[in-house]
Amino acid sequence: MKLSEKQQIFTFNVSMLICKAYEMGLTLTFGEAYRTREQQLLYVQSGKSQTMNSNHLRRLAVDFNVFKEGNLTYKWEDIKPLGDYWEGLHPTNRWGGDWNKNDIKDGFIDTPHFEMNA
Repeated sequence: MKLSEKQQIFTFNVSMLICKAYEMGLTLTFGEAYRTREQQLLYVQSGKSQTMNSNHLRRLAVDFNVFKEGNLTYKWEDIKPLGDYWEGLHPTNRWGGDWNKNDIKDGFIDTPHFEMNA
């Protein structure tokens, strides 16, 4: 599958995720979607990211600011139901709050991150 085809599926899935968030009582604003290699390198150097192989570089990842009852939250417990929904939309979708896909809070946690693995 061509990258542009994956990006189209990803974009459609993001639209579904946004609608689902509102159904769950969560509101969203965009954080980051596309990232340059230079920006990614800065994130790796500062510890905000652990890879130079980020799907943000391919326009296959997005970070959201998640609000619950009007308050910004990055709490795993608040965002996990949305992460579960995201992972159910497509077999290559991954949520940053459960990289290991073991349904527990462990390892590197990036709760506002939603991606389609390339």
